[in-house]
Amino acid sequence: MRESDVMEEQEEQIRQKTRTISIFGRKFSMPQSRLARVCVGSLLVVFGMFGFLPVLGFWMIPLGLLVLSYEFATVRRWRRRFDLWWAERRGGRARRAERKARRR
Repeated sequence: MRESDVMEEQEEQIRQKTRTISIFGRKFSMPQSRLARVCVGSLLVVFGMFGFLPVLGFWMIPLGLLVLSYEFATVRRWRRRFDLWWAERRGGRARRAERKARRR
């Protein structure tokens, strides 16, 4: 193997170890330390509860739960159930729109 092949393989291994979150098609990397991920997720949830304040917002709660879902199985199950529910709901709307378009 050439040195460049070895370097590319090592970079690929590093990319695979890095945890990322995909939100609206954009990928964001999370801290490598488990403790840091738990702290970031917890702080987002806690500060999100103060969403009525000008700087903070209620958007922080779902983001914090998303970060925590990578660490805790319970939160991960909630996220998967929500994903399935959301996909079914969106799929149902698409089917209804198709039927409505066919009628016209």
